[in-house]
Amino acid sequence: MTAATSSSPKAGPLPGPAGATGPGRTPGHDPRRRAQRRRRTVAVAFVLPALLLLGALVVYPVLFSVGRSFFDAGGTRFVGGENYAEMFRDPATLKAVRNSAIWVVIAPTLLTGLGLILAVLVEKVRWATAFKLLLFMPMAVSFLAAGIIFRLAYEEDPDKGVLNAAVVGAHDAVKGSSSYPTARARDGQGLTKGPDGSYSTSGTVSPGGQSIALGLVGVPPKELPADARPARPAASREAGPGELLGVAYLDFTPGGGGEQGRVDPEESGLPELTVEAVRDGRPVATATTASDGSFRFPALAAGAYTVRLPAQNFAPPYEGVSWLGPALVTPAIIGAYLWIWTGFAMVLIGAGLSSLPRDVLEAARMDGAGEWQVFRRITVPLLAPILTVVFVTLVINVMKVFDLVYIIAPGPVQEDATVLATQMWLVSFGGGNNQGLGSALGVLLLLLVIPAMVFNVRRFRRSQS
Repeated sequence: MTAATSSSPKAGPLPGPAGATGPGRTPGHDPRRRAQRRRRTVAVAFVLPALLLLGALVVYPVLFSVGRSFFDAGGTRFVGGENYAEMFRDPATLKAVRNSAIWVVIAPTLLTGLGLILAVLVEKVRWATAFKLLLFMPMAVSFLAAGIIFRLAYEEDPDKGVLNAAVVGAHDAVKGSSSYPTARARDGQGLTKGPDGSYSTSGTVSPGGQSIALGLVGVPPKELPADARPARPAASREAGPGELLGVAYLDFTPGGGGEQGRVDPEESGLPELTVEAVRDGRPVATATTASDGSFRFPALAAGAYTVRLPAQNFAPPYEGVSWLGPALVTPAIIGAYLWIWTGFAMVLIGAGLSSLPRDVLEAARMDGAGEWQVFRRITVPLLAPILTVVFVTLVINVMKVFDLVYIIAPGPVQEDATVLATQMWLVSFGGGNNQGLGSALGVLLLLLVIPAMVFNVRRFRRSQS
């Protein structure tokens, strides 16, 4: 009995699991628990400033905007869902939704495709790093600066806008331009303007007989062609049989003087004008004026003719494309956005491309697959995850685009280019002064962005697991 009693549990506490109370330990003084609490305290201390900033800069504005969207423009009267109903009755808002949809469909698709193509091609380039740096440099430019750059580039005046300067140069090289768009004839000086803008002699002339003088005004002397020479009176030359002579000249004497309707010694000829001999309403011969303005029809049949200066001589010059007009303003702004973000897409996709298993690509080539087949059937499927991430990231970004649209689009076409972000600003602060409707637009924009953000976060978590 004594032995049994001495071995009973009352003899003292037995060693228990880690953390249990034992000799020298009191509840709440476990070193491991103290270390865990210390780590939690340090973690909270580091995270708390970020949480406070997140709450002040994100959570509070979101909650405030949601609440504000249920009040009127002044914020004093509760209107319920009236702002949301008004939002979809407003034509400007519907246009903003349509333009945002265009942005979401076109811009991320083009950027992802361009990034993929450039990432694949850069691998074949010797100076790949320099090429990537060159394409990525626009990312260092702010949207404000990029907007100003492209606003200037899209100027309709070819003397200011580089794009229209190139377009006009290419057009004039192919089709040519009118020689004297501002020229006109003096009233009562023997030339009659036709309904199509051409000028014809009031009377008729015959070959071998009287020569004619076609005087024009309205051409600044400094805008005359470089090869223009002083005009020679047509009467100073003799016309042979079947020949009709004439001169086209600027009926203006620098410094004053001279006689209207008469070729004076200091008056310049008008070179490169097209002249037609017309009989029975149809042109039968064509000539081009020389540097002194003279022209000659050498072999005309006997009869009466009218001399005509076709309208093409006086057509207004080609001014290029109206990049910032209502029809092209949205594609033009998307083009500026592509310039900025193509480098981003290329670098991100290039990083994914560099991690692809090269043995798979080489095996496909050894099996006889061409480069196009390798690209379409192996490279693109393997890059599908990174392509999706790039696409969704760009979708989120274009939903919030504001700077480029606001800066590039001129005032008269601002409504044609507006997107949800710019419409929200215009309604709230840009003249509308309706923060209730603006808050409703902000909530709509948030609701449209959230699904893409959730998709991106879930995909990122799946890639990490």
